[in-house]
Amino acid sequence: MTFNLTYFYLFAPLHTGGASQEGNLVGIAKESHTDLPYVPSSTIRGRLRAETQGPDRIKLLWGNTIKDVTDGDDDNLTQGALWVGNASLLWMPVPSLSHGVVWVSCPLLLSRWARHHASAPELPAPYSTNLASQKAPVYLKDAILPASDLVNWASWQDWVPGDSQTSGIQRVLVLPDQHCHTLIQMSLWRQVKVKLDEHKSVDGGFRYEEAIPPDTLMYFPWGVTAQANGTAEQAKQLFERLIQDKALIQIGGQESLGRGFVQQWLAANQTLAEVA
Repeated sequence: MTFNLTYFYLFAPLHTGGASQEGNLVGIAKESHTDLPYVPSSTIRGRLRAETQGPDRIKLLWGNTIKDVTDGDDDNLTQGALWVGNASLLWMPVPSLSHGVVWVSCPLLLSRWARHHASAPELPAPYSTNLASQKAPVYLKDAILPASDLVNWASWQDWVPGDSQTSGIQRVLVLPDQHCHTLIQMSLWRQVKVKLDEHKSVDGGFRYEEAIPPDTLMYFPWGVTAQANGTAEQAKQLFERLIQDKALIQIGGQESLGRGFVQQWLAANQTLAEVA
């Protein structure tokens, strides 16, 4: 099976509802085995399906729905020609007192991305960074990394896919898995929300809503299903054209608040073809 990649660069905080609410914290979707944020494939699929124009193209790429069957438009449920995976973190920005913003990742996230590449570069060691040449400590929230711990990383750009889309990612640091997990949790975007009554007084309590912060780089795999039945190439071309035409889309909830706007693009090794 061939895995293709599409990248997301977040322009705004992205909120996808989690499975539960703890106290006054409205969380986001997190992987059960790592507790790291992700974007569910169902969320991505639903958004892209809504962006697809034409009933024939929708049915080819995404299949039909129960409503189509109950309304009499189709006799049976059918599966579309495409599958879409969850979107994973690759680089996430965290505040730094010494460098403003530093994008962090870890061996777990980088190796996950590398598995989609037949000739991926060698996995960097923890504390690899393009900041080591400055011979100065790096401050990340409450953490201080002395210059002696940092490893110079000359090939860091090989691990930041994109060109103009990711040109702002200039300061990167690979942390051990456990430290990266802690910083990611601490750096999630959070907003306090309250409900006001007719007198503009607080009605009830308040709650915090989490989101993945802007300037995060994510990606999701996609491919053609085994049910394509001769339509694989047509479906692939249609999807690639959809990604190109809808370079800016909105993912997740709270669209009216400007949340979830992302730039998306195909991996560099994919080429677009004309679609009839």
